[in-house]
Amino acid sequence: MNHIKNLTLVDDDDVFVFLTKKTIEQTNLVDLIRVFSNGIDALNFLKENKDNLDVLPEILLLDLSMPIMNGWQFLEEYTKLHPYIGKKISIYICSSSISQDDITRAKAINEVSDYIIKPIAKAKLIDVIKHL
Repeated sequence: MNHIKNLTLVDDDDVFVFLTKKTIEQTNLVDLIRVFSNGIDALNFLKENKDNLDVLPEILLLDLSMPIMNGWQFLEEYTKLHPYIGKKISIYICSSSISQDDITRAKAINEVSDYIIKPIAKAKLIDVIKHL
């Protein structure tokens, strides 16, 4: 079973964050879970640590609907930053939106690995981590 060092959760929904963190912790597959409640804080963290590969996440779970900077804005900025990051970060959109337009738009972005509709089942989280 794959074990990853860092997973980053970018979501402003406290209940989703709490439940997702608990679920991930129960798998014992992730050493550290970082949480950001908006895209700008997450983006700033990635910029500040772009050369510090040990602290960068292997997986980033990204909500689309957040204050300050939403998921779409984050992805727009991340695609510019991506070439300067020396580590592959698998980004999974985690949204309650079931809009086919959102799903299609997300999957058209090269940096997005998949689109997961909330709530996320434990089996799906394990699957994401194992298939890294």
